[in-house]
Amino acid sequence: MVVSDGSSGLPAALAKHLPTAQQQRCVVHKIRGLSRQFCYRDLLTTDPTTQAPLTFEQARRLRRGQLTTDAHAIFEAPSRAEAGERLAAVQATWGAVEPEVVRQLRQGIESSFTFYQFAVALHPLVRSTNLLERFFREFRTKSDEIGAFPNETSCLVVFHVIVTRDHAKHDRGNTAQTG
Repeated sequence: MVVSDGSSGLPAALAKHLPTAQQQRCVVHKIRGLSRQFCYRDLLTTDPTTQAPLTFEQARRLRRGQLTTDAHAIFEAPSRAEAGERLAAVQATWGAVEPEVVRQLRQGIESSFTFYQFAVALHPLVRSTNLLERFFREFRTKSDEIGAFPNETSCLVVFHVIVTRDHAKHDRGNTAQTG
């Protein structure tokens, strides 16, 4: 499986060079991309919780936050079937006021559901490119500090240290419990 940000050239490259690979569209990039489609039709004028009046910008932020939360919930569904139900609910809730956002969300959505073919424990790791992007950012920082690697082995050592450290940092289940 290849997890990507949705660049248009990747499917053709996969078909040519990795014909049996499946593509997982990064759900974080997909949801971020929705922000360009908002029309902000029929915004709320009062906060639904406090009933306080909202400025135009506050209403826009509230709409963006609500729709983004609903979109994230689709991909956090425990099953592909439930994700489809949540997608239908988003369309029913937001289709009339944000039709372009809903259209963009639905467009190519199947490639964002590839992760459901894998073990549930892997879902948070493979539905987005965030883990890989964070790793590469750390590797770039370390390699900038080093300047130049004297050989391939030194590069691989740094690579290994970053992977090991990242794994230890996020593997809280195996650490000693105190208190």
